Amino acid sequence: MKREHVKLLVLEIFAIVLLLVFFTPMVIVLINAAKTKIEIDNSAIALPINFLQFFTNVQRVVTEPNVKYFSSFTNSLVITTGSLIVIGIASSMAAWVLVRTKTKYSYLIFLFFLSGLVIPFQVVMLPLVRLLDILDRITGIQFADTYHGVILTYLGFGAPLSIFLFHGFIKSIPIDIEEAATIDGCSKPQLFFRIILPILKPIFVTLLVLNGMWIWNDYLLPSLVIGIGGDKQTLPLAVANLVGSFVKAWDLQLTAVVLAAIPVIILFLFAQKHIIKGMTSGAIK
Repeated sequence: MKREHVKLLVLEIFAIVLLLVFFTPMVIVLINAAKTKIEIDNSAIALPINFLQFFTNVQRVVTEPNVKYFSSFTNSLVITTGSLIVIGIASSMAAWVLVRTKTKYSYLIFLFFLSGLVIPFQVVMLPLVRLLDILDRITGIQFADTYHGVILTYLGFGAPLSIFLFHGFIKSIPIDIEEAATIDGCSKPQLFFRIILPILKPIFVTLLVLNGMWIWNDYLLPSLVIGIGGDKQTLPLAVANLVGSFVKAWDLQLTAVVLAAIPVIILFLFAQKHIIKGMTSGAIK
């Protein structure tokens, strides 16, 4: 056997091992979502006695008063959709201006945005809560336990990566297109929304999926801004209601995790080709 074939075989075995490692937790979750609590306590890795138990667990999760599944699902949908729209439009506009504006301050502003990528969220989460209280007193507008409050915070934490990727993609767009549109009488808003934004579709979809998975599955930020058990709680917060100090409903909790993950998996499957295209196109320059 040639040396190249041996290397290829080793890499394939390594890839299979990694696949098993990454998929094992999800397989365990799926298996236990089709069990009763007694079955899980007896053995967490054994196969379910009756796979139809999953649908019974789903019915119990949907009707569980502490979960408020449908309202929590609606809250997650509203917050995720609103955050993605705000992050996408604001970040793409900011990146476009930074690329096309050649001043000594534009690069410094770009670096300022990028600094948000190296600051851990745990460092600023307590000042964030304090800042929302200060804004409440100054403006008279409530930010805690509101849709616009959590969307605003997601904009602050999601903009740095989005601006970075948009910035690299826009640099690959010939400026002649914009100059021709300007000669034809396009204003700045028309130039962006009619010319630039359609060209940004691949990277735009990529960021929608990446940010969407993060926002949909996020627990820490909504727990700080919204709080567990409130009317605006998201699905991750609702799942946390199934865990108490003395009682843990593992069957319902794992079933709720599966239900919460299904929309993200569907979104990723439909948009994966755009993700690959957007990431490769954004890496040209």
